[in-house]
Amino acid sequence: MKEFIIIGAGQSGLSMAYNLSKNNKDYLILDANEHIGAPWLKRWDSLKLFTPTEYNHLPGMLFPFPKGYYPNKYEVADYLKSYVEKFSIPIEFNQRITSVRKVNGIFEITSETGRYQAKQIIIATGPFHTPYTPPCHADIAENVLQLHSEHYKNPQQLQDGDCLVVGAGDSGVQILSEIAATGRTVHFSGTDKITAIPQSLLGKTLWWWFTKIGFLSVTRFSRIGKWLSKGVQPVIGTDVKTLLARKNVIHMGRTLSADQTSIKFQKGSISTIKNIIWATGFKPNFFWIENITFDEMNYPSNYRGISDDVGGLYFIGLPWLYTRGSATLGGVWRDAEYLMTHIQKNHDDDRATVTEHSPYLTNSEAVVEAVVEGVRKEVATLK
Repeated sequence: MKEFIIIGAGQSGLSMAYNLSKNNKDYLILDANEHIGAPWLKRWDSLKLFTPTEYNHLPGMLFPFPKGYYPNKYEVADYLKSYVEKFSIPIEFNQRITSVRKVNGIFEITSETGRYQAKQIIIATGPFHTPYTPPCHADIAENVLQLHSEHYKNPQQLQDGDCLVVGAGDSGVQILSEIAATGRTVHFSGTDKITAIPQSLLGKTLWWWFTKIGFLSVTRFSRIGKWLSKGVQPVIGTDVKTLLARKNVIHMGRTLSADQTSIKFQKGSISTIKNIIWATGFKPNFFWIENITFDEMNYPSNYRGISDDVGGLYFIGLPWLYTRGSATLGGVWRDAEYLMTHIQKNHDDDRATVTEHSPYLTNSEAVVEAVVEGVRKEVATLK
């Protein structure tokens, strides 16, 4: 039996492992993949991070590229592999966990091939679990190639003919841009009211500005944090207006229904589509953990990663676990440090009393609210 088991060997699991190693804890990571960095390598070939090198460091090891450089998926995977090697992090791969339950004060973890026990457990499986595809995909003819963005690699995967990209988030817009650049006719399904932000402003990276105004440190419990976490996330680094103005990009509005080769949209029906990329996101899946409750988005109920329901159970790497940076490569270390501090102060398996977040704004939160309010007033004067 281990003192700790971490489920998931992505950036959040590795950040937690670093802290456990630093404090001489006995632990093991279980991961469903065949090797470190596999989830990154599964993404499309041209994927690059939105964050430059200086905002991608895990605790104890700098990301090995120059300041201002935007790493690709291969470089991220190599960095994670080097991180594991540097700190000799113990990982068992090919362990897809099917259940976690606490019996007589001990966690029993069952995978498809084995069983494990631990006194405490940290869930670091990230936010992207089950690819979501709208139900109408089942009504589309078999000779139409359908791929979720999780399985899209590059335009060479596609068969001859028109393409449809569904989804107006970062993935959908980037994939739409890549396919449109080949000259192929691409129909786009989703809102065209997309907020787009450039990667640099006035000679500084977007993330430099975010850091200066405190955007990355506002918490989910503040007024501005609640507004940001529940709103539609902007698209970063793509000139959406120019993209949608291309002659070979046709905006169709929302997808309504399908009947074999005919697909109905808000702006009409199309029967020439031969390829569909569903960039329609993922649904979280934590239902394999027994005796926990969930929030309205089906994420486990917790305060800063500490389970509301089960003592000794922790979560890390979730969107807005505490701040905007909680699920990012360079921001997860703060949550890992917080959980480690909590663990050190609470050696038993009982849930500790968690101090509620203060209703008063921190200085950085006050600055962000002031900036947002200033923008609102400026917009109002233009109407």
